[in-house]
Amino acid sequence: MGKQTKNPNKQVNSSAKFTFWMIGLVAVCILAFIFLGNHSKKQEETKTTTSAIDYSNEPFLGKKTAPVSIIEFGDYKCPNCKNFSATVVPLIQKELINTGKAKFYFMNDSFINVDSERAAKFAEAVYHELGNDTFWKFHELLYKKQNPKDEKVDVFTESFLTDTLKQVANQSDVDKVVHYFDANKSNAAWKKDINYADQLGVTGTPTLFVNGKMFDGKTMDDLIKMVNQAAKGK
Repeated sequence: MGKQTKNPNKQVNSSAKFTFWMIGLVAVCILAFIFLGNHSKKQEETKTTTSAIDYSNEPFLGKKTAPVSIIEFGDYKCPNCKNFSATVVPLIQKELINTGKAKFYFMNDSFINVDSERAAKFAEAVYHELGNDTFWKFHELLYKKQNPKDEKVDVFTESFLTDTLKQVANQSDVDKVVHYFDANKSNAAWKKDINYADQLGVTGTPTLFVNGKMFDGKTMDDLIKMVNQAAKGK
């Protein structure tokens, strides 16, 4: 599982590599996730200070009363985000979300291709029109149907996105989403996410924040520790 980074020209840069280790409750069970194929967007100092974030109208997993907020910034074209969704999010759900320690938000940082933005805006329309539960079904299905072979190919056309939504929603609901999307009403929500990604110094996907502070640890234990500290106001 890797991290996609970004450069000013939004071109692929696969030189940076690092390893992300996830350690489960059983000491002998260690899962390794390799961050490869980075996309570089910009070079700037990583911001580690806590930033105020407006979490309203953002899709999330967990209880509203959970004391800590985790954000994943992702791109639907990012193969590493697909792996993160399939392998790491379930661990976060088990250890932090289901235990009531944290809620988990998804925010867009769409940079890889034009259909990254199209898919993100369509997903925002799904969230607005059909709610949180349907959004996450659509979100997970998009990653499952991602084509990792060529990031420059427009996989997420509007017809593809519409057909994908039909797998988790009825025709009437699909029509509502398409109408909302075609009217460009989801643009503002998408732009809000992009602005936060820029303000917070996000240089790759997936990137995690815990209560507004970027996670730069290497293990699941590091993330759990950071969440516990955040719950204590540290």
